[in-house]
Amino acid sequence: MLPDVLTLKEAASWLRLSERALYDLARARQVPAALLGGKWVFPRGLLDRWLAARAAGADAPHRAAPPPVLAGSHDPLLDWAVRQSGCGLAIRAGGSLEGLEVLAAGQAVAAAVHLLDPDSGAWNAPAVRQVLGPGGHVGITWAWREQGLLVAPGNPLGLAGVADLARPRLRVVGRQNRAGSHLLLVHLLNEAGLLLDALSFLPEPALAEDEVAAAVADGRAEAGFGIRAEAQARGLDFVPLVRERFDLVMARRDFFDPPMQALLGFARGAAFAARAARMGGYDITQTGGVAFNF
Repeated sequence: MLPDVLTLKEAASWLRLSERALYDLARARQVPAALLGGKWVFPRGLLDRWLAARAAGADAPHRAAPPPVLAGSHDPLLDWAVRQSGCGLAIRAGGSLEGLEVLAAGQAVAAAVHLLDPDSGAWNAPAVRQVLGPGGHVGITWAWREQGLLVAPGNPLGLAGVADLARPRLRVVGRQNRAGSHLLLVHLLNEAGLLLDALSFLPEPALAEDEVAAAVADGRAEAGFGIRAEAQARGLDFVPLVRERFDLVMARRDFFDPPMQALLGFARGAAFAARAARMGGYDITQTGGVAFNF
């Protein structure tokens, strides 16, 4: 007997479709499905009703327009630009991977991501292909950012790299598991021959970039891994380690809609450039450019 929730393979076999065909229907929101943990699952009861409606000649459900939500990674320059541009987007910051899953589920119009592929050294495109599949999406460069260590003014402990975070009794403020900064830190630690559990993290992770800086500024942690802009905002010292590309990912058709056009139009203006320069740690020479399109 089939379970109440089917995998892609089980649902495709039951419907007598190829897995690829069912995958495309799920991504287009034309069949009852949910994306959980990066994998499509299919409620059998809803599939029964969907199939019965099709057999009776009813039209397949159309793709609903996604809500005006910008999901994914937190970035202070992006937060500011969304408010100042009047684009009407709401921010739903929960980490890069969560942003892609929310986008795939049709619960956001775009996802903000900064995800490094360790094998190729490419930013974002490999992760987008893995979660969203090929076809229909575009990545727009928001900015290049400096990532590194946030430390107390004057860097009294002389921290110079991720290996120093493993020093005894050194408290580190971490990020949630699905955040791009967390995944990048894990990669850098692996490159240094260290595991994540070699570090002494605070009990609760920071859920945004400004929370990392706040923990160091308040003395709750000796160091954190984050962006230069937040270190500068809090008067902290910063040890640069990585230059990363931060992209906005969306369906191609949604790129042309008013919310995204308003945001990107604002990002071409003088006020945006001045703000980025004041915040520090941003390179906006490629802002608004197409990073990938497939």
